[in-house]
Amino acid sequence: MESPHGVYRIGDSGEAVAEIVGKLQRLGLLTGGHDVYDEATAHAVRGFQQQRGLMIDGIVGPQTYRAIDDARWRLGDRLLTYVPAHPMSGDDVLSLQAKLQELGFAVARIDGIFAADTQRAVTEFQRNMGLPADGTCGPSTFKALQRIRPMATGGRPDALRAREAVRAAGPRLSGKTVVIDPGHGGFDYGWEGYGLRESDIAYDLAARIEGRLGATGVRAYLSRGRDQGPDELARAAFANETDANLCVSLHTDGSMNPAAQGVATYFYGNDLQGASSSVGEQFAGLVQREIVARTDLLNCHTHAKTWDLLRRTKMPAVRLEIGYVTNPHDSARLADPAFRDVIAEAIVVAIQRVYLPPEQDAATGMLRFGQLTV
Repeated sequence: MESPHGVYRIGDSGEAVAEIVGKLQRLGLLTGGHDVYDEATAHAVRGFQQQRGLMIDGIVGPQTYRAIDDARWRLGDRLLTYVPAHPMSGDDVLSLQAKLQELGFAVARIDGIFAADTQRAVTEFQRNMGLPADGTCGPSTFKALQRIRPMATGGRPDALRAREAVRAAGPRLSGKTVVIDPGHGGFDYGWEGYGLRESDIAYDLAARIEGRLGATGVRAYLSRGRDQGPDELARAAFANETDANLCVSLHTDGSMNPAAQGVATYFYGNDLQGASSSVGEQFAGLVQREIVARTDLLNCHTHAKTWDLLRRTKMPAVRLEIGYVTNPHDSARLADPAFRDVIAEAIVVAIQRVYLPPEQDAATGMLRFGQLTV
C-alpha cells in the first residue's frame, strides 16, 4: 500500500497518521490510540525500522510505510497470487517462501515478494501434493503446507543456487551486464558539504566505472541520466529489465556531526526475517575491502539492509556510502579526480573478484585494472 501523501513525521495528524498508529499498535510497538504523530510514535517507528533493516530516522516515508503494511500480514490471511505489474509483498509471502524452501522447492531469494520464482515454487508444490497447480496460494494450499514437515533442515539452498550461478557464469568479465546506480539526481542533491553535492559525485563515479567496465567488454548501464532522479522502485525495475548480473548503487554520506567519516557498504539482508543475499554479502565485502585497502577512508564495514534497491533487484546488489561530504578529510579526498579514479578501479576489481575462483583470485588491493580477465 502506498503512502497517500509521502512522508509523515512529528507534528503531523489526520487519518493517515491514525492508520500508521493503528498498525504499529497491532504489531505491539505502540499503545494508546491517537491521530497525532508524537514522540512516542517516532520512537515506535525507529524501533520498527531497526528491526526491519531500514534507515532509522523515525519518519514514515514511502518505504517505511510499505514495510509497516507488509508486516501486518500472516500466512493464511489472504489469497496469494502472482500479479506481474504489482507483485504482492508482505510477511505472509516471506513465510511462504521460507516454508517452500524448507520443503525443497526452489525460491530464488526469501524477500517477501511474490514474484515469478515464488509462483513456480508454489505450482511445483501443488503438483507434488495433487492439488490444482495454478500457482495461487489459497486455503487448500495453506492446509497442505501446514501438514507437511520439511524434508531437510539447515543449510541455504538458495545460497547454494546463487553461488552456482556465479560459478557457471565464468571468470571473464566480457559479456556480463552490470547496472551502475548513481544516487539521487534531478532536484534531489542528497548530502551537500564543502562545495560538493552527493548526486554530482555519484554520477561522476558512475561514469568512471562505466568507462572501465566497457573497456573490459561488460555491458554497463546507468540507472539515471545526469539530471534525472528516479525513486528506488524505478531504479530496481530498470536493473531488473536489463537482466543484469550485478548492481552497484553509489552514494556519499553526511551528518550533522562533522567528525563522522568513512566508507560503508550495504547488501540485502535482515536477521530478524531470516532473509539475505549470499552473493550480495560476498560482493559487499569485496568492495569494502578493496576501497579500504586502496584509500585512507575509515572502515565502517558492511551491513545488511532491506532498502528497496537491495531487496527488489533480482540480481545481487550493493549500496556504497563512499565518505562523508560533511567531513573535511573525506570531502577533500572526494573532490580529487585522482581519488575518484582509485575508487572506480577498486569497484571494478571487486566486480571481477566476484567471479574469480579461489585459485585465480588475488590478494585484496593487489589486482589492477590491466590484469582483469576480459
